[in-house]
Amino acid sequence: MNRYLTQSLSIAVTSLALLSGGIALADEAPFLKSLSGNWSGKGTVKVRVNAPTINVNCRFTSDTTAVSLSLGGKCTSLAIFSRAIFADLKVSGGRYTGSYVGAGTGTAGLGGQRAGDTINLGITWAKEVNGDRKAQMTIEKIGASGMRLTTVDMDQKTGKPVITSRIDLRRI
Repeated sequence: MNRYLTQSLSIAVTSLALLSGGIALADEAPFLKSLSGNWSGKGTVKVRVNAPTINVNCRFTSDTTAVSLSLGGKCTSLAIFSRAIFADLKVSGGRYTGSYVGAGTGTAGLGGQRAGDTINLGITWAKEVNGDRKAQMTIEKIGASGMRLTTVDMDQKTGKPVITSRIDLRRI
């Protein structure tokens, strides 16, 4: 009788664990789908933490699946600034991992998780940027048709965080 009870509990716990994992995965699919589409907007970029702020216009396309987000586009500012930006993310067990190209230093690594309508990511640059290889990125859903992309880096001289880019997008 004890062995039967132990096996039953083991099956129940395993089933619950599998079911919980499925629910966590299912929760990401609608969120990711809500970020899919074509986007256009404006924002600001600082090439380095101590550089002047540049106003930019941006266009992005976002493709999603139940477990991934691929975001690509371009931001420009007259003849001063033009940069292609790409982010590819995959989610597994609530953890987002992927890559980012946009700082002009090569492919950076991304890792983090979602809290509410925001994916919070740590960036590990391919090369040193602003005195180190670390920064932060957020991809935030704003209402039904908005998205905000923000990167924050540390000013090594002052020890204070600096917003190096903030792009507000609307679905088009």
